[in-house]
Amino acid sequence: MDAHAFKVTRTDAEWRARLTPEQYAVMRLHGTERPGSCALLHETRQGTFTCAGCDSPLFEATLKFESGTGWPSFNDPVPGSVENTTDTSHGMVRTECHCATCGSHLGHVFPDGPPPTGLRYCINGVALNFLPVE
Repeated sequence: MDAHAFKVTRTDAEWRARLTPEQYAVMRLHGTERPGSCALLHETRQGTFTCAGCDSPLFEATLKFESGTGWPSFNDPVPGSVENTTDTSHGMVRTECHCATCGSHLGHVFPDGPPPTGLRYCINGVALNFLPVE
């Protein structure tokens, strides 16, 4: 992923100025927020979840569901908004997802979601902003 050219790029100093320390740790250092700690976990209004790093639309609220994991979970991203890579950290193999526009780490994808995709995009809430439908 580091060699990939993203549409939005920033220096490390620019990322640190734009993101909170927790967002930086999650989005740029591939960290994970504490489960149940994000206000967006319980967001139920209609709208769009966007990348906190570049404001690109990532997930529509209509595809958000309660997974019981402590992180916002979605069925499917906005087409073309999320890319996946293989994550072999922590002694396991997982599918990491990141913003296709800026490369920021969002979370992981698991094959245990509801129909129709059967996927669960388990996303760190601090990596998201929410734009409600007005």
